[in-house]
Amino acid sequence: MAEHPLRVFEQNDPGLFKLVTDTKTFAVTDGALSKKMKLLIVLALDAAYGTVSGVRSVVIQAKEAGATKQEILETFRVVHYVYGASAVYTAAPALEGIL
Repeated sequence: MAEHPLRVFEQNDPGLFKLVTDTKTFAVTDGALSKKMKLLIVLALDAAYGTVSGVRSVVIQAKEAGATKQEILETFRVVHYVYGASAVYTAAPALEGIL
């Protein structure tokens, strides 16, 4: 995987970096929803917000958590329904070479 996107904070403000990473761990740990399901939600939000690098990173994490290609692709159907085509255009370059 590529360098952590918050590496600059890890090196210059370790407290903030820890806060962000602890919050992520808290948010996506298995609970009533599985880690995989939570990552698919994160994936949808990253696509809706237009973050190509976020989509790419979360697709990789979702696959590692057991998400199938079809589950990932169907996530974008839901995003398209709610947010429109811009989310799909954000996702397309992020998916190149990782599906």
